[in-house]
Amino acid sequence: MFRLISATFAVALIAAPAAASTYSAIPAQATTQRIIARDIVWNCGPAACQGSTQESRPAVICEGLAKKAGRIASFAVDGRAFSSAEIERCNAAAKGQPAKSLAAQ
Repeated sequence: MFRLISATFAVALIAAPAAASTYSAIPAQATTQRIIARDIVWNCGPAACQGSTQESRPAVICEGLAKKAGRIASFAVDGRAFSSAEIERCNAAAKGQPAKSLAAQ
C-alpha cells in the first residue's frame, strides 16, 4: 500500500508544471503598450506593467524589459521589490543608455 501511495505521489510531482512567477514593473516613461521581451509578455497600463513566466532569472527579465521600454523606476518579483542596486544594474541595459567603459566598472 505504501509503495502505491509513494508511486502515485511521485507521478503527480513529475506531472505538475512549475509555478510561474509574477512580475510587476513601473517604467520611468509610462506606456500602455504590450511589450514582448525575452520569455515574457508585458501588459502595460497607465500605472504599471504586469507579466508572468516560468523564467527563473528576474535580473535578466528586468534587463529585457529595460532594453525595450527604457529605464525602469520599480521592479518586483512575486511581490518582492528590487533594491536600488538591482534596479541600477537593470537600467544599465536600458535603451538609450550609454555603455559603461571598462575603466568605470
